[in-house]
Amino acid sequence: MVQQEMSYTVTTDKDFAAAVASVEEATTAQGMKVLHIHDVQATLQSKGYSIEPLKIIEICNARYAYEVLAKDVLISLMMPCKINVYTRDGKTYISALRPTMLAKFYPEAGLEEIASQVDAKIRAIVDAAR
Repeated sequence: MVQQEMSYTVTTDKDFAAAVASVEEATTAQGMKVLHIHDVQATLQSKGYSIEPLKIIEICNARYAYEVLAKDVLISLMMPCKINVYTRDGKTYISALRPTMLAKFYPEAGLEEIASQVDAKIRAIVDAAR
């Protein structure tokens, strides 16, 4: 599987905090909701490990979640949608797991249309946050 099929990643000129805020704003603009933000850097630092900034932003849209779960409850293993903001070597990145992957992991569920719609929203969020 090619990484491009699995994830959508862009670089941004924004600093880390501004990129995270931009993802939050763009999520709302796409009719989705931020459910939780995991500060992975802070969590690991509290355990004595040092990494560059990384936040995992969990987002969802109730209608899409309902439609997907109605097809197969096991798809919940890959929910909610996640957008990561992180830095590497002085650059800030925004990256998302592509929802179209759900259709590949659960081919019997018939998720192609829903996954495509959510994928378009996720890519729009990442692009707007850029």
